[in-house]
Amino acid sequence: MSRILIAEDERSISNLIRLALAKEGYDCVCAGDGDEVVSILEGGRFDLVLLDVMLPKVDGFALMDFIRPLGVPVIFITARGDLADRIHGLRAGAEDYIVKPFEVAELLARVDVVLRRFRQTDGVMIVDGLTVDTLGRRVMRDDQEIPLTKTEYELLLLLIRNPGRALTREAMYEQVWGQPFRYGTKTVDLHVQRMRKKVKWEEKIVAVNRVGYRFEA
Repeated sequence: MSRILIAEDERSISNLIRLALAKEGYDCVCAGDGDEVVSILEGGRFDLVLLDVMLPKVDGFALMDFIRPLGVPVIFITARGDLADRIHGLRAGAEDYIVKPFEVAELLARVDVVLRRFRQTDGVMIVDGLTVDTLGRRVMRDDQEIPLTKTEYELLLLLIRNPGRALTREAMYEQVWGQPFRYGTKTVDLHVQRMRKKVKWEEKIVAVNRVGYRFEA
């Protein structure tokens, strides 16, 4: 059973989401402010966070700095529907961005898509002989741990979670390093090349000319 954290300060909306998800078999926990989100995530494992931007105490955008290193996918659900806000949310690392008001059926579909994309079972993903433990932040092949740096691990996870999709160097840098991309830098290329050699995926993580990299699932 997938466990979902609903971070929403409006109780009526929080209850609506919780009831809809519970009916589909999801285990849900609710948080009403940013501090509560941090406390709950520190105390247990979650498969997905549904995150409002305008939370009291700590807003949703700021919370992404805490959530992103945990490897937990995030869907923003917010009334802030401006293009700049949507871009900000996605570049901060969210998997999706839903603007209020929303249809419950669409929310359920998007939740299902994100959870299937992450293919997590008790925090473990097995992809083409590679075992990725997202809770222990370990990568193994044939029961042998592969020594990846924090940055290499996050790049690997980003590519695995976007199979067949060409990721730009800009997007990869901004999501993994959490900073604006510096044009002309070879940082992404150097880290990807070292990482794919360590995991023996030179032919599965391919360079896309003038774009970035793609994971061939």
